Amino acid sequence: MSSVKAVLRKKINSKGLYPIAIRIIKDRKTSFLYIGQYIRLADWDDKNNIVKKAHPDALHINQLILKQLSDTNRNIIESQVDDGYISVSGIKNKILNKTNNDFFVVSEYYLKRIKDRKQFHQLDIEKQRLKVFKDFTKRDSLNLIELDLKLIKEFDSFLLNKRKLSERTVVNYMIMIRTILNLAVSDFSMENKSYPFGKGKYQIKFPETKKVGLNVKEVQLLENLADLTNAQQYALNVWLISFYFAGIRVSDVLMLKWQDFVDGRLEYRMGKNNKLVSLKIPEKALAILNILERDKDSIYLFKELEGVDISDKRYLRMRIKTATRNFNRRLEIIAEKAGIEKKLSMHIARHSFGNISGDSISIQMLQKLYRHSSITTTILYQSNFIQKDADDALDKVIDF
Repeated sequence: MSSVKAVLRKKINSKGLYPIAIRIIKDRKTSFLYIGQYIRLADWDDKNNIVKKAHPDALHINQLILKQLSDTNRNIIESQVDDGYISVSGIKNKILNKTNNDFFVVSEYYLKRIKDRKQFHQLDIEKQRLKVFKDFTKRDSLNLIELDLKLIKEFDSFLLNKRKLSERTVVNYMIMIRTILNLAVSDFSMENKSYPFGKGKYQIKFPETKKVGLNVKEVQLLENLADLTNAQQYALNVWLISFYFAGIRVSDVLMLKWQDFVDGRLEYRMGKNNKLVSLKIPEKALAILNILERDKDSIYLFKELEGVDISDKRYLRMRIKTATRNFNRRLEIIAEKAGIEKKLSMHIARHSFGNISGDSISIQMLQKLYRHSSITTTILYQSNFIQKDADDALDKVIDF
């Protein structure tokens, strides 16, 4: 005789949450199957063994609990019919083997890991990519043995020829699929004999991309541009601050506080890798700081995040995304007014710094200015803008 029940395990994690599990009891021995959801103790209904309605995701979690209970019961019955007597550990292993062979089940675990890291921008992107893949397969479940080299090649062709995506974007899809397959092996101890990636199979290769930045003359055009609206000048100031500080990412520019500027230096912590950065304030940047209006209660250098709860990472990302989109629209108009044919956007401020620095600054110093963790990253990035050696070599051959 066996019993199956949803329970909240009293094993608190670092965030003060408790895991929901399916408890299996057989022959007075107990095992637990975790469903991958964590809640507060106060959100669990002990009487009905479900999540209380007050929880924002109660409906979806309770549906997941019911599905897991149903699947577990069905697997127990099938195991007993097929194998006669089966132990509680045998029941658990059979359920895990059946459940975790589904690519889309493992993909939910993958998405949850991203969500737990509060990387909401990546979460939204990966959800959409998984939807595209699921629509392509026309399947609600996909056994990993079916996700073979043939299917991957067909999906590659679909993305390139039907959806007209770039090679770089296709690479991102394939990295996602490979990551989920690797999680199935590493976190669920699942054997995958049809693994489609690697030597002699589908190899993920990053296509060469060309990063285009403004040159000195074009930046000077922007610095001296007149006849801009207030909104356009404001967007240009954001761009120039990014450029003057070696191409700070727009998310970091918007997070800059007045208190970050101390004794002639900018000191802030990068959002991407949490590195502490200290840079001298260039005279050109200081001129912009002097003309920006600072209210007595203002916190940020630019006003997009005033009053925003920055602990709400999803809302913070949305505000930054909206602000960046508005800046880029105005920068397009500014480029047209300045007679600049290159596409002007917030991100090109970083490329422009790289283009102008060229090979005149040591790669070690550029690594420090870019805040790269690895000098290899700096070398690869800066290779987009260094042409002098190649040009000199060409002249040596044909200049006769």
